[in-house]
Amino acid sequence: MSLFDSTPPRLAEEDLSGRPLADRMRPRELTEYVGQEHILGAGKPLRGQMESGHLTSLILWGPPGSGKTTLAALIARASKADFIPFSAVMSGIKEIKAVMTDAERARRIGRKTILFIDEIHRFNKAQQDAFLPYVERGDVVLIGATTENPSFEINSALLSRTKVYALRALETPQLTALLRRAVETPERGLGELHLSIADDLLEEIAVSSSGDARAALNTLEIAAGLAVDGKVDRQALADALQRKILLYDKSGEEHFNLISALHKSVRSSDPDAALYWLARMMKAGEDRLYLARRLVRMAIEDIGLADPRAIEQGMACMQTVHFLGIPEGDQALAQFALYLALAPKSDAAYQALNQANAIIETTVAEPVPLHLRNAPTRLMKEMGYGKGYQHAHKLSAAFTDMVCMPPALIGTVFYQPTERGFEQKLGERLEWLRKRRAESQPADSKSPGNEASGKTEE
Repeated sequence: MSLFDSTPPRLAEEDLSGRPLADRMRPRELTEYVGQEHILGAGKPLRGQMESGHLTSLILWGPPGSGKTTLAALIARASKADFIPFSAVMSGIKEIKAVMTDAERARRIGRKTILFIDEIHRFNKAQQDAFLPYVERGDVVLIGATTENPSFEINSALLSRTKVYALRALETPQLTALLRRAVETPERGLGELHLSIADDLLEEIAVSSSGDARAALNTLEIAAGLAVDGKVDRQALADALQRKILLYDKSGEEHFNLISALHKSVRSSDPDAALYWLARMMKAGEDRLYLARRLVRMAIEDIGLADPRAIEQGMACMQTVHFLGIPEGDQALAQFALYLALAPKSDAAYQALNQANAIIETTVAEPVPLHLRNAPTRLMKEMGYGKGYQHAHKLSAAFTDMVCMPPALIGTVFYQPTERGFEQKLGERLEWLRKRRAESQPADSKSPGNEASGKTEE
């Protein structure tokens, strides 16, 4: 791999015939670049670095088609630096060292090198570490591009030596303007075809591309190929679109962003938002049983005993999804999501378990009181196993005042029901039980140590 014949990709004048429209329309000057005003506007940090020529290593983090590769090439052109594109998919440590050797030699003769690494998140830790000494010495200015959150995918040593710039998906008006430019631009664009396409159809392409400029231009190019007598009509566009392009990666951050939005919409009792995020995930091809499992979790965590039927609905939904498959099972998921969003909410049972776990982790594991132990052998009976046990079903109202907590935890309260939904009735029952039990206990039977645990005593 030679350093000295490298130039920014397809920014110089060259024969672009046969290349995809998205590649031909790649901006050659910053004035052609669309979007990212929050980092490229007047007075913004990256714009300042480009104008001053004082570049530092950086990571461009953004969704597909937001302009990461093009921006890196424009930065290199503005700084008059050698531009080395490097693919994390195709290269390893051997190639890294070869490039860095050339870069170090170039620095000694006063030449600046920008090393652009596409999909840098695909490099493993050892490969990422290989860049560190060269970045620290200034042999190269490293520009990495990634669709994944750098906090999770870039090791901390390399991340601390770079500045992260978050790129945003292009907005619909920006994409529409970009598409119109492609339609009207000769040579690089489709201008020589003299296409006729209405603005509302261009806007439809923009909306369907979900902020991805490359996807939008690819769709336009297909639609242009389907034009009749130079006119792109709605049928041609429908054939070109086929299916809406949704930003989604089942193992990436967007997956977790969407499931988080669904969960929080359910918790906030917003059925319309819950249905929207659910539909987004289904449309993008999410595993239906994964969605069913997550919805069942919401039934347990956020609805709880305020509506005990929620978990029954969840299991029925999961069986329905498994039995019917796609697309019929999708309606069951939608119905269950709406049920959860509209159900009364309580996380009292969820919090009660958390508090019980906290007590277990911070206190001695108390032995089971003798009266709660079974006594299947004569020896165990002689040792007092089961002595004093009260069988609730043999008593009036099936109530016993028998103490079931270990002595050190008597009086500790984990479960505090809300007054929402069915849990209100449970709260009334629990209040009666606790009052009866407190009245039947000797005054000195409560442990004095429970205040420190943060638990309530009654």
